[in-house]
Amino acid sequence: MPVHDETRVLPYTPDQMYDLVADVESYPKFLPWTAAARIRSREDFADHTTLLADLVISFKVFRETFGSRVTLWPRQKAIDTEYIDGPFKHLNSRWEFSEAEGGCRVHFHVDFEFKNRMLQGAAGMFFNQAMQTIVKAFERRAKELYGPA
Repeated sequence: MPVHDETRVLPYTPDQMYDLVADVESYPKFLPWTAAARIRSREDFADHTTLLADLVISFKVFRETFGSRVTLWPRQKAIDTEYIDGPFKHLNSRWEFSEAEGGCRVHFHVDFEFKNRMLQGAAGMFFNQAMQTIVKAFERRAKELYGPA
């Protein structure tokens, strides 16, 4: 099963990067292969917020909707995503944002496995490149929202 870990230091604050990634509904505006995003529900707790969200992913002839539970941890500046339904056997990701010299240390971890062996094989061929493209899309979005470094 593919796993990707990436850490970058970006010239923004942890709050800015956390807010950008937490804004799931805006993903179709800038995230490659994301055709639509919808929040099914939002539940606020004392220390976190849980969203149930659907993303429509579209790549060439492949178009799938998958649901996930997104847990926003504002104090810790972390975001966890857990797969609920769709084309995966499992999908988990975590974003962490912390102070760093020159801005914000952004750490992204994801692991997933498709139910369909053919999709899993195709994903394995371009997985790391796709994950790097996604992280770069968030980086470009930060530049659009918060200005150049």
